[in-house]
Amino acid sequence: MGMQLPEGIQVLERGWLSSNHIVFLDPELPTVVDTGYGSERAKTLVLIQAALGGQPLRRIINTHLHSDHAGGNAVLKAHYPDCQIVIPPGLQDAVTVWDEARLSYTATGQHCERFMHDAVLTVPGTLRLGANEWQVLPAAGHDHDMVMLWCDALGILISADALWEKGFGIIFSELVGEPGFGRQQATLALIEQLAPKLVIPGHGAPFTDVQAALATANSRIEWLMDDPKRNADNAIKALLAFKLMAHQRLSLADIAQLIRQSQIFNTVVHDHYPHDAAELSERFAHQLVKVGAATRDGDDLVLKS
Repeated sequence: MGMQLPEGIQVLERGWLSSNHIVFLDPELPTVVDTGYGSERAKTLVLIQAALGGQPLRRIINTHLHSDHAGGNAVLKAHYPDCQIVIPPGLQDAVTVWDEARLSYTATGQHCERFMHDAVLTVPGTLRLGANEWQVLPAAGHDHDMVMLWCDALGILISADALWEKGFGIIFSELVGEPGFGRQQATLALIEQLAPKLVIPGHGAPFTDVQAALATANSRIEWLMDDPKRNADNAIKALLAFKLMAHQRLSLADIAQLIRQSQIFNTVVHDHYPHDAAELSERFAHQLVKVGAATRDGDDLVLKS
């Protein structure tokens, strides 16, 4: 990584099914940023309990409300009833009435246990995390309601899915005909302007070679913009891989049903692919095997360990 995290900040790196958790060990307001996916909620609770060392969790902050970043909210709130859940603005009404379509869970075929929020972040704004003030910054692109957290005093950026060491999150809005590539570019430009010494991404290890990561991300966004079908291919493979990680095994019939019921798939399929879900499930199962993410067992796709 090259740069040590300051005392009082822990990054619990999870992988791709669950987002990373960033734990701030503050005697007055112990806080976690992002809570992982619902199917891993038991492990999330154990990890965060261990990180807190006996302190009660007082606050959850979500960078955005995708299921892999907010799926542990409910279990943590149940265990720590005094914990406050703080979400970005934009979807607070959808959380209140639990509109799973607006919250993206229906569209992606993913699950998030219902939770209620206690407060909404101000963007742009500031908040105290641990011993320092952090800025809350907009991070449109992957999710137009997403935020990043920036501490100028430490030179640390919590980038969520706006920047990973080798890329960024799916640009979902482009899949339904709304602009997203330019907004992702603007977010990358903002990160370059901040010039962080250390980036804590939503997935993967913290990293210090930020210029290399930005060069990779900018190159990738240009590649996606050259042919929008590339973004569609990337999205379908990523969503199917996520579903496979959650369930370990999927039948071709399961994949076909996911394609039929997902609003995102329906839009993408209409524009770029054959409309037959069974044919499409076979095609993308083959691609996941080809890239080494899965193996075939008859009509089943099995997660490669």
